[in-house]
Amino acid sequence: MALFGRKKNIEKEKAVEARSEAPISVAHSASRTTSKTPASSSLPIRVSDSDKLSFDFSSVLLSPRITEKATLVGQKAPVYVFNVHKNATKDSVAKAVRDVYSVAPEKVRIAQIQPKNVFSRGRAGVKAGGKKAYVYLKEGDKIELV
Repeated sequence: MALFGRKKNIEKEKAVEARSEAPISVAHSASRTTSKTPASSSLPIRVSDSDKLSFDFSSVLLSPRITEKATLVGQKAPVYVFNVHKNATKDSVAKAVRDVYSVAPEKVRIAQIQPKNVFSRGRAGVKAGGKKAYVYLKEGDKIELV
């Protein structure tokens, strides 16, 4: 019985050896060490004329989240709710609000939206999850959502 699967094991060993012998390009390894952004971040990056890396904050905010809960929260205090990029942080959301709406937020809270199982028209599916951000502003400040 030892003969069965021997060919698969030899192929796996050859694949592992080939990967370990592959040369690593200098340009690729240098770009990893000199990168100013974390490797796991997939937020859009814009390169300006001065060769500085900066985030494209307009794409951090995906859309305003206009729901019943968001309007109830907004009536009590100057709070706005946005759908944000899956890798967005509190700092990136605050900078995006400053950049896009020219308003300085006092506080930003981020909440995960869990994926939900749905059943529609006889088919089962999954509603995608994501992130939403609650942006708190000072009294008197407004964001015009059109």
